[in-house]
Amino acid sequence: MKTGKKVAFVAAAAAVALMLAGCSTSAGSTDDSANGGGDELYIALVSKGFQHQFWQAVKTGAESKAKELGVKVTFEGPASETEVDNQLQMFQAAIDKKPDAIGYAALDPEACIPLMEAAEAAEIPVIQFDAGCNSDYPLSIAKTDSLGAGALAATHMAELIGDKGEVGIVGHSQINSTGVERRDGFVEEIKKNHPDIKIVDIQYGDGDHLKSADIAKAMIAAHPKLKGLYGTNEGSAIGIVGAVGELGLKAGDLTVIGFDSGQAQIDAITNGMMAGAITQNPIGIGEQTVQAAYDAIRGKTPEKVIDTGFFWYDKTNMEDAEIAAVLYK
Repeated sequence: MKTGKKVAFVAAAAAVALMLAGCSTSAGSTDDSANGGGDELYIALVSKGFQHQFWQAVKTGAESKAKELGVKVTFEGPASETEVDNQLQMFQAAIDKKPDAIGYAALDPEACIPLMEAAEAAEIPVIQFDAGCNSDYPLSIAKTDSLGAGALAATHMAELIGDKGEVGIVGHSQINSTGVERRDGFVEEIKKNHPDIKIVDIQYGDGDHLKSADIAKAMIAAHPKLKGLYGTNEGSAIGIVGAVGELGLKAGDLTVIGFDSGQAQIDAITNGMMAGAITQNPIGIGEQTVQAAYDAIRGKTPEKVIDTGFFWYDKTNMEDAEIAAVLYK
């Protein structure tokens, strides 16, 4: 990095640290009083959220691996995946605790850059999970191949609607990488291999199921020939299902494809309101994040990108051992 740019980043990091100084509030944490020091290794994990079952599954995996390795972890995230400032406060608080390592899932890939510089100045290794920050400092990221997963969702959508017709997308973010890549993977697959399918609208509900339901209802009203809707995360997908129910549509009237798991999506697939969805491996993401952080603390360089996998599931395979292992309820 050039000297002038480095000075600018350090100054920005200091400004952010001052701005975020003081107590931070979190939607959830495994231990609000945790701090560094002592003989026990301590890894602080800062998530994109805490409310969805996906993040609870990541937390479960992280805690399981921590117990196996004999290290301490804390896990926290904001109540909503739109609360960037709140998440940055949590990141700053994690740095202030002087842990042996930090795991971080970025809500905003740019806003986190100064705090990555602060972590670097404090010589705290950072492992990313789910979504990354636009910084060269983190050692690794444990994540799903979201472009590939989005493409797989498009392939199944095409098959289910007879490879022609109008479809729409209810996304959860046009900022963080998971939202962008799950959208782009779907769009690129349709454009490349399914010329008779038209994507008529893409809107964003911030992963909130009520906002996503309103967006879905508006799309359905605006496009009476709509054959399918794709929701790019748990909240988006459940919002679409809610819209379909509110409008009195029957199972099969509209092909709905989701992303992530959770009991609500599993129930919607079981009762036919949703055709199927892409599930990640959130427990694996949690496990791999803690393992990579532990390796970094011990001086071992983790893989730069740790691909934790993705799977299509529907009525036909939900009980298969491989799929059941990555569904979270």
